Amino acid sequence: MATAKAATKTASKSGKSAKARRTRRTGRRDPLAIRLLKADHREVEAMFDEYEQLESDRDKQALFDKIALALKVHTQIEEEILYPESRGEVEDDLIDEAYVEHDGAKKLIAEIEAMKPGEEFYDAKVKVLGEYIKHHVKEEEQPGGFFAQAKKGDEDLEAMGERMAARKEELMAEFSKQPSH
Repeated sequence: MATAKAATKTASKSGKSAKARRTRRTGRRDPLAIRLLKADHREVEAMFDEYEQLESDRDKQALFDKIALALKVHTQIEEEILYPESRGEVEDDLIDEAYVEHDGAKKLIAEIEAMKPGEEFYDAKVKVLGEYIKHHVKEEEQPGGFFAQAKKGDEDLEAMGERMAARKEELMAEFSKQPSH
């Protein structure tokens, strides 16, 4: 999951600066909050793809620890900032479903963290978590989805993005201090 600088760096790798990145449908650039969240989505998707290629339990454990950290920070930022501030801008059903999907992902992450690679169902649970996250991301990013509705609202998504980036840095530092396996 990327900070504002990393979002710019990630976008630059694709040949476009983050400020120049345009949405496919409107041609307008996404506001900072949406750009940061989408950068997080791409980062986690890449990690799940990489996990599929790994064979050693040590490598799987190390990468899953990164996936879990990224997802914990991302979900907390959405739950603390995006979701509450989007009430009234985004359909209540979409917000409620997002909270429930986060809860399901957190439970699956906790189950995987209680296991070791090589144990029965470890890889299967990581795979299902990846599919679960892919579904959640699709719902947020699709036309008419969470992000589209948020962009149509009155919230200042640039200022929200700045708060989200700052909170992300705090959480990354906090969670990184916690012992992993």
